[in-house]
Amino acid sequence: MTQPTETVSLQHLSQFIAQAFVACGMPAGDAGKAADLMAKADLMGKDAHGVFRLPQYIQRIKAGGMNVTPSFRLIEDRTSTALIDGDNGLGHLVMSHAADLAMEKAEKTGIAWVGARHSNHAGPAALYAMKPLERDMIGIYVAVGSANHLPPWGGTEMLLSTNPIAFAIPSGTNPPIVLDMATTVAAYGKVKTAAQRGETMPEGWMIDKLGNPLTDPTRASEGFLLPIGGPKGYGLALIFGILAGTLNGAAFGRDVIDFNADDTTTTNTGHFVIALDIKAFADPTLFKAGIDKVWDEMKSSPRLPGVDEIRLPGEGLAKTTRARRQSGIPIPAPLRGKLDTLARDLNIATL
Repeated sequence: MTQPTETVSLQHLSQFIAQAFVACGMPAGDAGKAADLMAKADLMGKDAHGVFRLPQYIQRIKAGGMNVTPSFRLIEDRTSTALIDGDNGLGHLVMSHAADLAMEKAEKTGIAWVGARHSNHAGPAALYAMKPLERDMIGIYVAVGSANHLPPWGGTEMLLSTNPIAFAIPSGTNPPIVLDMATTVAAYGKVKTAAQRGETMPEGWMIDKLGNPLTDPTRASEGFLLPIGGPKGYGLALIFGILAGTLNGAAFGRDVIDFNADDTTTTNTGHFVIALDIKAFADPTLFKAGIDKVWDEMKSSPRLPGVDEIRLPGEGLAKTTRARRQSGIPIPAPLRGKLDTLARDLNIATL
């Protein structure tokens, strides 16, 4: 039976999230910034990484596992690179700060790479890859996931996470090309949302430790996610973990804390963001016109039988954003119940 789903406006969702953070001691300015990023994730259709995560964040804050008043510190600062210590702050705040710094540096040098350590879960990768679009820049973002769900190829010990990557490239008249992907067939957040909604997973997302398909999301702890492209996905997860984790002095491998099971231990999550100023290579207007041509060529390709449309990465995101901005953001009944309980616990107005 389909469960009822209500909708809420972007503004009301952001206000609710901000009030929850303020109730836990986060300064209003930081709470508003984090709330806007989380609500934007839902607006884009990244339902596993928006308000869905709020009860988990609040639980970690209450348990003392996350700092609501972090003081970011520059550990290394060079002309086109930097390394930030996030002081165990909410990942959205850490990486928003890192993206701003990357853009400032890229305006002077053409390209900038900013890494971060002692951060936390930051929501969908696209949020930070898309930020440089504001200044006619290309954005790239990579993170070490907040729990290990993937073994090395051929192994059974989960030593790797989904380790996502995102690219955002501006266009002229079309939406930006945005590729946001995990190195696993499905992000673990999709497993969690499937469990909350009482849904099953498709075969190919997970297997158990004997190699059998695992389709019940409530049994996810009995198995592990599968990498995209077999050993190629494993290789990408490994390299991304080294660049976002080991290089930054952040957790990787056995040092990664499962923030789904441990609310108190500092996660030391690592990420990096790259901002590439188009002006260092081409006139931005001409470049974006060239991306529009790419759109036209991809969309006009002859299609295989049964294929109705060829889509580009980011096209669905743009459509979802437009639709939800107009009609509201859907909040499934199970999630609404959790948010109502959270509101009562925090003594704030319900959504």
